[in-house]
Amino acid sequence: MTELLTKQAFFEKVFNFEENKEWKFNGEIPCIIDFYADWCGPCKSLAPVLEVLGEEYKGKVNIYKVDTEAEQELSGAFGIRSIPSMLFVPMEGQPQMAQGALPKQELERIISEVLSVEK
Repeated sequence: MTELLTKQAFFEKVFNFEENKEWKFNGEIPCIIDFYADWCGPCKSLAPVLEVLGEEYKGKVNIYKVDTEAEQELSGAFGIRSIPSMLFVPMEGQPQMAQGALPKQELERIISEVLSVEK
């Protein structure tokens, strides 16, 4: 299940970039953040894949969505230039960004390698 994040929710669940200059993840389990827009075709094709992954990794990975139109400050803070863009946030270490509507198999590989999470 995916959850839409506002700037305030992002600060609480992921990272407060206004208070911290160094990366400090606030979550309890790894997460994926999908930066999208309602008008974006590839974003629409990615949405059901993320819903399925949300169910398959329930309790292991949180999947969040950020509407780049409504949350322009968040998009700017992460240098989002094209959508969809996804931020993969592990418990330890730096987050990694991927761009484009990646296939499910590739997303599963990234979840395994970057987030260190298995099904």
